[in-house]
Formats: sequence, C-alpha cells, structure tokens
Amino acid sequence: YQGNSKEALTSAIRIMKETGGHSIKLEGGEEVVDSIKRIVDTGIPVMGHLGLTPQSIYKFGTYTVRAKEEAEAEKLKKDALLLQEAGCFAVVLEKIPAVLAAEVSKSLHIPTIGIGAGNGCDGQVLVMHDMLGINTEFKPRFLRQYLNMAEQVTGAIQSYISDIRSGDFPNEKEQY
Repeated sequence: YQGNSKEALTSAIRIMKETGGHSIKLEGGEEVVDSIKRIVDTGIPVMGHLGLTPQSIYKFGTYTVRAKEEAEAEKLKKDALLLQEAGCFAVVLEKIPAVLAAEVSKSLHIPTIGIGAGNGCDGQVLVMHDMLGINTEFKPRFLRQYLNMAEQVTGAIQSYISDIRSGDFPNEKEQY
C-alpha cells in the first residue's frame, strides 16, 4: 500500500476478497491519509496505526518507544486527527507514552486501541503468541504473559517422544 493511493486501493480490495476480512489496518499518519480516504470511500473500513509501526521497523531500525520527544508527540497527535478525518473507524496506538495516548484518546471521537500505550486508551490488545508465552524471547515491559505455553508445548512434545520410544504410544486403545 505504500506506492500510491491507487495501488493501496487495489491491494485493499484484493485483501478483502481473498481473505474474507471485514476491514484493513494501515500504519502511518499523514503519508497514508490519501490512501485511507480512497479505501474508505469504496466502503472498506480502515483502522489506523500510529506510534511503533511493526511493518515499518526497517525504516526506524528499533522497537523503542515512539513520540517521547515533543515534536514527534505533536506529529502523532496531528496524525491521529488526520486519520479520524480520513475516515478510520479506530486507531491503534503502539508503544507510546501513556500520557500521550490518553491525550490522543480524549481528542478523538473514534476508539483508540492501546498496545504498550498505557491504560488511557479506549481498548487494549496484545499479540496472542506473546500473551500466551509461545515466544519466550520477546519480553517488552508492556507485555503481561498469561501462560507459559512454550514450556507446556515442550513438555508435551517430550512426553510424546518418550511414549513413542517406550512403546506406550500408540497403545491398543489408540489403534483400529
């Protein structure tokens, strides 16, 4: 979608047709507003995404907190309003200072969804694999792990291997 607004629309239509999705999410601010308007005008709902934008990580080079400096914070506030005006139905705010996220949330009429943006957003999201502890190497401060699934999966695989080696699997009840 980063070529131009015509390419963005073509991509959005293709994504919707091929995936059966109900909306799309575009990362960026002022630079994607024309694309958002064009996509929304065709009836495809768009969610915006500001702050840390994972699909653009190579542009920034790191996963550090965004909008800590005043100029960047002001740009993010402006971008949030532009996304709302362009027709976004909601905006994800990722890895930005909590005070800024709360301020942006209060300034918009559309919901904000926070990920590492504090409790002042209208809603919260975590990546399922991170929340369930599938990826044990990713441990940002904002992540609360609700399960250590990697440990459980490893234990289950070890039990399976052990049962095969001992001849206990498959047993008579597990055969036809």
